[in-house]
Amino acid sequence: MRDALSTHWPEYLIEGLLLGCFMVVACVGAALLGHPDSPLSGRVQSSLLRRGLMGLTMGLTAITLIYSPLGARSGAHVNPAVTLAMLALGRVTPIDAMFYVLAQIIGGISGVWLCRLAIPGVIRHPSVSHVVTVPGPRGRGVALVAEAAMSAILMAVVLVMTGTPSVAAYTGLVCGALVAVFITVEAPISGMSMNPARSLGSAMVAGRFDAFWIYVLAPVGAMLLTAGAYAAITGEAHAHCAKINHPTSGACIFGCEGSHPTAVPSADISRGEDTDSE
Repeated sequence: MRDALSTHWPEYLIEGLLLGCFMVVACVGAALLGHPDSPLSGRVQSSLLRRGLMGLTMGLTAITLIYSPLGARSGAHVNPAVTLAMLALGRVTPIDAMFYVLAQIIGGISGVWLCRLAIPGVIRHPSVSHVVTVPGPRGRGVALVAEAAMSAILMAVVLVMTGTPSVAAYTGLVCGALVAVFITVEAPISGMSMNPARSLGSAMVAGRFDAFWIYVLAPVGAMLLTAGAYAAITGEAHAHCAKINHPTSGACIFGCEGSHPTAVPSADISRGEDTDSE
C-alpha cells in the first residue's frame, strides 16, 4: 500500500481534482440556467432547452477533462463505478482502485463544498439545491432502471471502444456526447447521475440523501454486470488498459507495455502483478 501511495499519488490526486472540477461546473451551470436571479434563466423558458444547454455544458466538460493532460495521466475514470468495473476486469489493482474511489469521493464533496462557500445563497436555492440527484415523479423504481440502463450503456461504450484500436482515441468524445444526451433526455426521471461519488458530493453538502441508494446500486451494479458480460463474450478481460484516454507517450500506472493509445499490457501486469502497485 505504501509503495502504491508513494508512486501513484499524483494519479489519485488527479482523479479527485477532475471530479471536483466537474462538480464546480455542474453547480455553476445549474445556477446560471435555473436560479431566478440569473440573466439566462429568464431568457431560456423551455425546460427542455435548459436541460439541453446543461447537457452540452457537462458533456463538453467531460470531454475536456478526459482529453486534458491530467485526464490522460490518470485515465479519467472520475467515477467509482468505472473504477470498480475495471477492477473486476483485472485492469486495476485493488490498492489503486481503493485510492481512486477515495479520491473521487473527496473530489466530489470538495467541488460542491467550494461552491457552497463561494455562493451559499445560490447553491442552497431550491432551483439549484446543490445539484442533488433525486428520483423524478415517476418514482424510485423507474429511476433505478433508468440509472442502470444509462450506466450499462456508458460502460459498454467504454469497453468496446477502448478495445477497438481504430476508434479507441474517440472514446472520450462519445462518452461526453452520452452525458449530454442523458442530461437532456433523462434528467427529469432520475436526476442523471451514473456516478456514486457525484451524487454523494451533492448529498453530503446538502444533507439530503433521498433514495441515495439508487445512485450507488444502479451504476455500480450495472457497470459490473456489463464488464462481466464483456469479458464473457470477448474473453478480453485483461487485454486492454484501464484508461479511457490513453496518451501516446508517458508512463501508465496500469502497466501498459507500450506508449500507443491501444497498447496491450502483458498478462502478468494486467492481472495486478505490477510490483509498483503492491
